[in-house]
Amino acid sequence: MAESYEHNQPETEAYIALGSNMGDREELLQEAIRLLDDHPDIRVTRVSGIYETDPVGYTDQPSFLNMVIAVQTLLTPVQLLHVQLGLEKRLGRIRHERWGPRTIDLDLLLYDNVRMDHEELTLPHPRMMERAFVLVPLHDVLAETHPLHREVQEAAHASLQGRKEGITLWKTTNWRSASELFGS
Repeated sequence: MAESYEHNQPETEAYIALGSNMGDREELLQEAIRLLDDHPDIRVTRVSGIYETDPVGYTDQPSFLNMVIAVQTLLTPVQLLHVQLGLEKRLGRIRHERWGPRTIDLDLLLYDNVRMDHEELTLPHPRMMERAFVLVPLHDVLAETHPLHREVQEAAHASLQGRKEGITLWKTTNWRSASELFGS
């Protein structure tokens, strides 16, 4: 069990993109979700479908499985980022080349409606509106009340219409029933 951080703030909703194209991709995504939900200051609340997507940037690699989760957290954005980086390392992520193959990739997309440009973290994620593999699963879980909901909805729809990036619904997921299967 992870050590609890000291905090002086209420729970905040955040959105994390997950991707994998090495090993048992689905199991790695599920394990990352379990580990995030096991953290004492993070609670997974919604999980998108799992989408199979063509690689972007460096294209000579296997297809990815991508998804987005909504979480409630007591952590600050930078603390949440550090937890994600630790989980990537724990799940075998080695950073050899930008956009290269990876066991797991965890990107903090949104943290409530926070806008920040910190040396470690920029929010909202600076390239999320350009990527169907982020927009489509984000649209699955983004709260209708979020200030970017309409923009994400329109961009996700446009990216599917344009088919700029290959993206196919691979599997639907029900977090609550999936978590019961895994004993979380």
